[in-house]
Order: sequence, then structure tokens, then C-alpha cells
Amino acid sequence: MNKCELAKAIAGRMSATVTESLKFVDTFCAVVGESIAEEESVTIQNFGHFEPWKQNPRTGRNPRTGVICPIQERLSVKFKPGKGLLEKLNDEEEGRGV
Repeated sequence: MNKCELAKAIAGRMSATVTESLKFVDTFCAVVGESIAEEESVTIQNFGHFEPWKQNPRTGRNPRTGVICPIQERLSVKFKPGKGLLEKLNDEEEGRGV
């Protein structure tokens, strides 16, 4: 599912226009991104937890040329699914006979 498909699905469930739901998706992504950039975690009850973490500087290698190059420290994000999301995923899998 891409962003446009997500916006259409949200619009269908909320009786909103696709434009309104696309604005909601963009705003949601911006707010979560800004919080993580400020090194704040974001928790959405029953969905999951976004946790910022710093990747340490290290040396890497270009796989095409073999040249060793430094990789600078950077901020990344980890996602841990919430209990409600995990239960929903596992209940659906059991219903399909997986």
C-alpha cells in the first residue's frame, strides 16, 4: 500500500474526501518525523512505538568498487509493534489457516 492508497482507504472509512485524508496522512507523517528528529519517542496505543536511536559512526565499503569510506553518525528510528497490532495480525493469520 502506498500513500495514495492509504489516503483512499482512510477517506472511505471516515466519509472524508481523498484530499482531506491525504492532508491528514501528510500532517501525521510530518508530526511524527519532527518528534523523532527532536529525539522524542512516539507511542500510538495498540499500534506501536517509534523510538529514535543514534547509529554510531563506522567504516563502510562500496560494494561495487570495494573502496572503504567513513559512514557518519546519524539518527535513525526503530519501530516496535503494539500489543493490539500484534493480536490483530496473529488473529487474521489464524483465520486464514496459516
